[in-house]
Amino acid sequence: FTVTMKGLEDQLLGMVIQLEKKELEEEKTRLMEDVTTNKRIMQQLEDDLLKRLTETQGSLVDDEGLITVLRDTKKTSEEVTQKLQVAAETSIKINSAREEFRPVASRGSSIYFLICEMSNVMNMYQTSLKQFLEKFQESIENAEKHAVTARRLQIIIEYMTYNIWSYKARGLYENHKLLFTLLLCLRIDLQLGKVKSDEMQVFIKGGASVDLAKEEKKPGRWIEDANWANLIELGKLQHFRDITVTIAKNEKEWKRWLEKEAPEDEMVPDGYEKTLDVFHRLLLIRAFAPDRTMAQARKYIADSQGDRYAEGVILDLNKLVDESSPRSPMIGFLSMGSDPTTNIEALAKKRGIECKAISMGQGQEVHARKLFQNFTASGGWVLLQNTHLSLDFMNEVIGIVGEQDTLHDDFRLWMTTEPHPKFPITLLQMCLKFTNEPPEGIKPGLRRTFLGLNQDTLDYTNAYQWKTMLYGMAFLHTAVQERRKFG
Repeated sequence: FTVTMKGLEDQLLGMVIQLEKKELEEEKTRLMEDVTTNKRIMQQLEDDLLKRLTETQGSLVDDEGLITVLRDTKKTSEEVTQKLQVAAETSIKINSAREEFRPVASRGSSIYFLICEMSNVMNMYQTSLKQFLEKFQESIENAEKHAVTARRLQIIIEYMTYNIWSYKARGLYENHKLLFTLLLCLRIDLQLGKVKSDEMQVFIKGGASVDLAKEEKKPGRWIEDANWANLIELGKLQHFRDITVTIAKNEKEWKRWLEKEAPEDEMVPDGYEKTLDVFHRLLLIRAFAPDRTMAQARKYIADSQGDRYAEGVILDLNKLVDESSPRSPMIGFLSMGSDPTTNIEALAKKRGIECKAISMGQGQEVHARKLFQNFTASGGWVLLQNTHLSLDFMNEVIGIVGEQDTLHDDFRLWMTTEPHPKFPITLLQMCLKFTNEPPEGIKPGLRRTFLGLNQDTLDYTNAYQWKTMLYGMAFLHTAVQERRKFG
């Protein structure tokens, strides 16, 4: 089963209208029923008339019954035609009113297809249409109310975009979160006309199709061949029409700019500083200094959708549990040093819920079945660790969680797994996904550390040194986490 972008957009539009303007959707449904009924009446009249004409013997003008049928048919036909004309006019008005809400549906459809495309990055990033529709509806219901329709639509779009983005980003590895956020911003700006399709193509493909043998030679060896190819392709855009000629004429200034530690923060030579917005600066950086692309991408994300998108998502297990249900398991994707087991067990203890963990592997299925038998009946949390080692048993889990008649309201299933190409897609689409990696950047790292501290810890002592020392330790911890990639 697949859904088209336009088809999903129409479906989402129906949902928005049903929630925001229920009377419009009801009127549209009633109108469609009336039109169908009236068309059926017209067809019946034509069939009856045709039948009388074929059955009439002798002169038609002498058949009083036929004349009566003709008179009634004409009268009824005129009434039905008038009703259909009124229905057509009313339909135009209804559709015009419904179109006012289309931007919400259009944004939702665009986000859903981007979410689906993330499964091409890694097969574990599966999201079902059902999950998406639930988050879409939740966004509309929870967005701040406003009497002015235009403002209400803007609020819904902003709330829905962030709500679905944070939901999806929570289940992505850190190196994929920025990719997803960047693609989201590009797709939104492309839809709004802020980014042109040819600019998008240059950003994605660069100079991959450029044959340097047929192009002008680079002005110096300090420019790498791949970067020169990027610049030639970039020069085909209106904003950068003379970029290669400009660099060749002012080679020293451009070389000095390129050799800066962070060229994206420096003044761009030859007047480009005044003409480039954040996105066009990103195009230049991607072409000339590709190693600084992601640094500039964060600035573009913040400029496009706001700082909160650039800062990333901090895992909140409390919120995750509140979103879950007995039939929606929670699955954590493992990476080096990011096992969430301790945090899950601590949360269970805090909530006063029994939590039993079992590390999956050969022969562990028997113990897991016993846990399910007990906890689905009495309530509690089951934690299956390293489920990629028991993929066959995962099909049983689908049956237990998805098909078992009764599950205790307090039952929850947690799982951890490493990425595996054969992990059941059905189970992934049922799950709420999360990762527990330390976030990239000092500020997000500090936010995550302090999110794990309660008020009792912060108020542990009245000594003035305490909070300063606590902050210092948190900063040091974040710095060490940032250095982990270097060994």
